[in-house]
Amino acid sequence: MKLISIILFTLLGTFVYGQNTTVLTGKVIDEADKFSLPGATIRIAEGNRYTVSGQNGTFEFLDLPEGTYTISVVYLGYQPTRSKISVKRGQKNYADLMLTSASSTLSEVTVMGDMLKGQARALNQQKNNQNISNVISSDQVGRFPDANIGDALKRVPGITMQNDQGEARNIIIRGLAPNLNSVTLNGDRIPSAEGDNRNVQMDLIPADMISTIEVNKTLTPDMDADAIGGSVNLITRASPNGQRISATLAGGYGPIREKGNYTGGLVYGNRFANNKIGVVLSASYNNNRFGSDNVEGEWKQDDNGDAQISEMQIRKYDVQRIRRSTALAFDYKINDKHMLYANGMYNWRDDRENRYAVAYKDIEATDNGYTGVISRETKGGIDNNTNRKGRLERQKVQNYGVGGEHILSSKIDLDWSANLATASEFRPNERYIGYEQEDVSLTVDFSDERKPLVTGGENLQSYSLDAITENEDFTEETEFGAKVNIRFPLSVISGQKGRLRTGLRLRLKDKSRDNMFYSYEPNADFGSLGDMPNVFYPGTGFQPGDKYIPGNFITNDYLGGLDLANTDLFTQEADPTEYLTQNYQANEKIFAGYVRWDQDFSSKFSAILGARVEHTKIDYVGNYVVDEDELAGEVNNKNDYTNVLPSVSFKYKANESTVLRAAFTTALARPNYYALAPYVSVIGGEDLEVFAGNPNLNATFSYNFDLMAEHYFRSVGILSGGVFYKNLQDFIYTYRNNQYTTADFSRDFPSQQNVIPVGDNYLFVQQRNGDNVDVYGFELAFQRQLDFLPGRFLKGLGVYLNYTNTNSKAKGITNEDGEEREGMKLPGAAPHMFNGSLSWENNKFSSRISLNYTSSYLDELGGETFEDRYYDKQLFVDANAAYKITPRLRIFAEANNLTNQPLRYFQGVSARTMQMEYYQARFNLGLKFDL
Repeated sequence: MKLISIILFTLLGTFVYGQNTTVLTGKVIDEADKFSLPGATIRIAEGNRYTVSGQNGTFEFLDLPEGTYTISVVYLGYQPTRSKISVKRGQKNYADLMLTSASSTLSEVTVMGDMLKGQARALNQQKNNQNISNVISSDQVGRFPDANIGDALKRVPGITMQNDQGEARNIIIRGLAPNLNSVTLNGDRIPSAEGDNRNVQMDLIPADMISTIEVNKTLTPDMDADAIGGSVNLITRASPNGQRISATLAGGYGPIREKGNYTGGLVYGNRFANNKIGVVLSASYNNNRFGSDNVEGEWKQDDNGDAQISEMQIRKYDVQRIRRSTALAFDYKINDKHMLYANGMYNWRDDRENRYAVAYKDIEATDNGYTGVISRETKGGIDNNTNRKGRLERQKVQNYGVGGEHILSSKIDLDWSANLATASEFRPNERYIGYEQEDVSLTVDFSDERKPLVTGGENLQSYSLDAITENEDFTEETEFGAKVNIRFPLSVISGQKGRLRTGLRLRLKDKSRDNMFYSYEPNADFGSLGDMPNVFYPGTGFQPGDKYIPGNFITNDYLGGLDLANTDLFTQEADPTEYLTQNYQANEKIFAGYVRWDQDFSSKFSAILGARVEHTKIDYVGNYVVDEDELAGEVNNKNDYTNVLPSVSFKYKANESTVLRAAFTTALARPNYYALAPYVSVIGGEDLEVFAGNPNLNATFSYNFDLMAEHYFRSVGILSGGVFYKNLQDFIYTYRNNQYTTADFSRDFPSQQNVIPVGDNYLFVQQRNGDNVDVYGFELAFQRQLDFLPGRFLKGLGVYLNYTNTNSKAKGITNEDGEEREGMKLPGAAPHMFNGSLSWENNKFSSRISLNYTSSYLDELGGETFEDRYYDKQLFVDANAAYKITPRLRIFAEANNLTNQPLRYFQGVSARTMQMEYYQARFNLGLKFDL
């Protein structure tokens, strides 16, 4: 109460005293193209006052006495400007500050093309941010051939991406897995469309829908705390300063399936009602047909401890991916002190997939060779206007927000916002049909473990129907958020800038997964695989190698046309083993408050001190299942916990171009939803297995230390280097115990004794908290236009390089026998990450060739070292070029994945392949119109 009273008294005092001063507001604008310039430093010479322009180029000076002032603006790549402005109480004090890009007459800089202007906007924001961050502008994204936000993010120092079907999906920041990072849209958390985790699918959002990508590697107290690795903030387009029309139309080609792809985009923005109302509308459409060729293997140890392949699959995927996205932003400037805004974004991605998979499984050595089972499965969907004979995965993410910015007096400003976001994944009428041949003599060759091969005698008449199934899966997450922030002057050093910010935050989250699964028994004999409509896929051109021959499968036309609802033809039976333990409901409430104090100690040295408090309440419901299909009842669990998160950050400007930063921060990562769900699955009989959620998991808490040095080149570029260290407490891993007993079950699940398992030596699997993990490393970055070189051609060259090294040590991880494993690393921590690109640009033409490399890393822990899964190294090379036909019309060409880099996992050692999936390159050609 005493602290609240002090704050209220200070607010009242500043409000009353503030009536003797006034406010100056305005906007920083590029004089040539009328774009707003965020991250500009605006300084008043009299009194050493300064501020930084916001995302829309706007700025404000509070508590300003009447008088005439000298205003200067500094911006990388632009000529500095100075002007005189007079301000008076009781009148409108507003100024548009126009900047001109640097002239070639200056020896240090060249005329900036579109590529450099985008880099300038990004680097100015990065330079003036108080925390350690990386910023990418939409212009930079457009200069790389990146289809989605994930592909653009992999260019950032310290970031690597996990791929799905050849596109970047899950983000890893500084070696920390996706569940340890956060993704926000305009500062509000984006919910997850996937059923078991909090990961945001980065391939959902087209790259051309975002104005700026901001990667915050250290947090300030006013930011949500659930971002141990970092927070990626996607900022949508704001309304322009005048009319803007931009359109993109492109077509492309994917060699792997010899199919075309099509892309269209539109941006319209303008201001109305004497510039009081601003509107910007964005839309994007992408229709891509492609596929992948895949080989997967599972390995086991024989009695001598030697590796043997236990299962191998050959998979052929045909995919159609359609992305649709629309966004609308609106702002209403009531006057120079009050503004309201609203924005919304709707992303809708349809993935239609047919998969043809042959599996050689249950492989056993005999005196005469090997025997096993061969299964041939077709994956697809019902033949209707929605599925179109394919497995449809429909993911939608929507975010709608309103807010306001208000200057309450010459000393106090306030902002507020509220948003509603939803994410869902719907998989209707997903179908599988499989045929199987048992006791087959197999030929096994794993002398080259990197490319193992299993073949068997193929007799289509020997294959009998194994299963026909259909499932419908639905996951939905909803989050309502609201926040209010207030800021006012508070300086302990005379003549130096100081600000106190405080605010409140509310987040209400609901998530549920509701799956259903049916198996179908034909009422008449279906016959053998040879009697059915089938298609043959040879190994010719199969990307992992011609020796892999997919073979014969039921056609997707036949599977899609089956009338499974006709009871005269099929007998339907629900299969609880496929959905009972998967379904759950989750409710979370997060209440937060913070205090942040920004203080300049001199014109060079400043600091941020503060703390955030977050209180979390959870209410989860899961299922208690016995023998996989018997529902013993629902399990409900409630819990709550409070985290106090202090932080301090320092910034030292050695000169106008060099910035040194240091930070001690704290952060947290809440467990994945399904890990918290209180489900229990007890499997008796011969299997003896117990799988369980863990509603008592603690959130992972992290102490973070960062040092960073940045030198900015006036001709648009940066040289930076830094080190980081993180100590993670209560990190989460998959615990396995193969000696779990009935007594252990009674101890761990005392409320679930209505059905008690019988027997000992169960395999028990559950997510648990480990002890702690140390993560440490360094990153280096260099980006510059080589304008110091002689000749017009060499001056057009630009270089972009960054390297990140990450290491980790984990304690508290046990194997299946309960023994602690030594020398463990944190899953997801890639030791080496490197980006490089060489570009060239003049007033007409721009081009770039880019390289992205990530070394192999531990992806998932097994019960022992032999079972650990690793994500293999990746090397991507992309290229793109653009030519201005007219000042408003550009033609561009793009090529992705010129190295035909596969997605590859290996088990235990790098030679032992678990998966190798190839996509081939993709090509795109298009036109872009700007007005």
